[in-house]
Amino acid sequence: MTASAPSVFAAVDIGASSGRVVAGRTDGGRSQQGIELDVVHRFPNGAQQRDGHLRWDLSGLFAEVLTGLEKLHRRYPSPVSIGIDTWAVDYGLLDDQHRLLAEPISYRDARTDSVVEQVHRVVDPAELYSVNGLQFLPFNTVYQLAAERSGPLWSGVRHAVLLPDLLTFWLTGQLRTEVTNASTTGLLDARQRSWSTEVMERLDLPVDLFPPLIAPGSVVGSLTEEVCRRTGLDSRTRVVAVGSHDTASAVVGVPAATRDFAYVSSGTWSLVGVELPEPVLTDASRRANFTNEGGVDGRVRYLRNVGGLWLLQESIRTWREDGQSADQDALLKEAAQLPGGGPVVDVDAAEFIAPGDLPERIRRACRESGQVVPSAAAEVVRCILDSLAVAYARTVKSAETLSGRSVEVIHIVGGGCQNSLLCQLTADLTRRPVLAGPIEATALGNVAVQARTAGVLPPGLDDLRLAVRSGLSLTEYSPVSDRVDSRQG
Repeated sequence: MTASAPSVFAAVDIGASSGRVVAGRTDGGRSQQGIELDVVHRFPNGAQQRDGHLRWDLSGLFAEVLTGLEKLHRRYPSPVSIGIDTWAVDYGLLDDQHRLLAEPISYRDARTDSVVEQVHRVVDPAELYSVNGLQFLPFNTVYQLAAERSGPLWSGVRHAVLLPDLLTFWLTGQLRTEVTNASTTGLLDARQRSWSTEVMERLDLPVDLFPPLIAPGSVVGSLTEEVCRRTGLDSRTRVVAVGSHDTASAVVGVPAATRDFAYVSSGTWSLVGVELPEPVLTDASRRANFTNEGGVDGRVRYLRNVGGLWLLQESIRTWREDGQSADQDALLKEAAQLPGGGPVVDVDAAEFIAPGDLPERIRRACRESGQVVPSAAAEVVRCILDSLAVAYARTVKSAETLSGRSVEVIHIVGGGCQNSLLCQLTADLTRRPVLAGPIEATALGNVAVQARTAGVLPPGLDDLRLAVRSGLSLTEYSPVSDRVDSRQG
């Protein structure tokens, strides 16, 4: 008897610095191989100054998506479905003809600086948190829209569409808002998982500004004729809503064998937290700046946004612009040879958000805090990694305290799982084993939800994670000392 061929699913996974179109193959566990990924197309991403703002080239990204789907079709002619995830909070504005009014503005743009206090005068931060449970970040969608209302486009706006939903619309012609990403806007009721019409009305936002909500696993629609013509894919190819916030998909892709785990989705940003059945909306949680973002199957991603590998990426870019070789692998190796206990900075500080000379900003922060100032590039790199590990340990400890969920193991997924020094430092400071991998957790989670919708993988989220874990090779880092860094706070 001949075994049936694996089912193929297309994951479109776009981050703030790069994107990829990935084929995910699974036979539902019959071969114990879990999900096998094949990256068929990679492309760069980055915001650029245009018309006075830092904007994304979403139209260009969509062209790359079509190119990737065409490549995938040539290699795998009949994918079952397509799922899209991107970063959160940013959106495109459509008019009443569903035309994009301008390329979306990046969350790193400074336009919200002047409106945060205006929003808080209308809705007090404590009251806002009691509704949305969202960590205060100055670029959350609610603040971006407050800035938008005084802009030149607002009079022509009919819809605000989050970026993965906008790409999905261009594929299918169907306008929807996937709920895990909606939970990052600041306008979703964290308990009810529905739009807070009260908050929207008080901020003078139309209650139907966003398209209707759908849950991960919902079939949005089939490909349009034009997309089929451009890609060669069949019109019956479905587009399925996944955890369209990339962290929601990454958390699905965490290969956890227990519910008592913490995760670090380590990329441009670090998302550090635990998974819960209900939100934590206490004042202590608000003061600790923890967020309650929606997860797949009604779970809550209780986490903090922590500074991430952006600090390393932007530092390397700066050094290279200055004519230094700045080889990342060599710098990491050199940094690992340096002694611990050196300077650390607050990786969440506002001065590290915008592009620019990050090494100099890091040195200035060390100088102003009375610490030894790192001079050589490797010393700056060690400062970054020590600072990230301290922030990870502090955040995991706070998540345990605030949620009552004990943590037995920490999973680091995404790009940071390849950074052995960062993983070991995290194990040492948390005094917990760290399991590193997979790097493509987001794509795995994306594919897993699609495969479950198709009936190929099991329905329960815990069983789905075990299916994801099957066939993976994970690296374990055990604590090598009982050292507790006092800078964890």
